[in-house]
Amino acid sequence: MFFLQVEDSFDSAHFLKGYEGKCRNIHGHRWKILIEVEGEELDKQGFVMDFSKIKMYLKELVSQYDHSLLIERQSMNMEKLEWLKREYYVIELDFIPTAENFARHFYRELKEKITNLSSVTIFETPNNSVKYKE
Repeated sequence: MFFLQVEDSFDSAHFLKGYEGKCRNIHGHRWKILIEVEGEELDKQGFVMDFSKIKMYLKELVSQYDHSLLIERQSMNMEKLEWLKREYYVIELDFIPTAENFARHFYRELKEKITNLSSVTIFETPNNSVKYKE
């Protein structure tokens, strides 16, 4: 069995509404995403999958989030949200912006293009990560 790994990263800010710790405040991360693709068979060129394709799919996904403010939908006063959207790059998410939810979200987005995707690991900090697989 072969396991290919590709990583990329993006910078963004978020907060966790209702959380009783420091993360309830707006703060930023350099999110690192490590994806793993597995395969038993090699194609005629000796690849499980071409690294350039894997990198392209991952880059397309993470570039959407780079230098944004990630907000869970309906977690902020509408007037404040509208002001933020006029001034900054804000992405409203249908989930709480935790590493766990991002790992699952990225896995499901990438699985549509990379059928032999094994797992997605999200590093919220250099020392803390979440791995998701189905």
